[in-house]
Order: sequence, then C-alpha cells, then structure tokens
Amino acid sequence: MQFIKKTSLRTNILGLIVKLTLALVAIIVIVFLLNKIDFPAPKKEIEKIIPNENFKIVK
Repeated sequence: MQFIKKTSLRTNILGLIVKLTLALVAIIVIVFLLNKIDFPAPKKEIEKIIPNENFKIVK
C-alpha cells in the first residue's frame, strides 16, 4: 500500500501568509520594545572647530 501525500496550493499559501504575519508582528513588537528603552545620550553638544585654512575653493 502506498501513501499519497495530498497537497493543496491553498493550504500552502495560507501557511505562508500566517508565517509572514507572525514574523511581521514579531518585528513590530521588537521595535516597540526597543523604543521603550532609554538609552544614554551625551549631555553636552559635541562641537569641533574647523580652521578656515583647510577649506579649498573648487571651481
């Protein structure tokens, strides 16, 4: 007796849609949780003074 695997294109597409939806929801949840974390930021502005002698005029 041989076993015959019955496949349907509709069930394959439905499974793919479910997997893509779960992956998208997981990505959205990860981004949302990362936004909630308060990462440290520098307290003062970093400013570097560039001397004028380094600029060249290009025509």
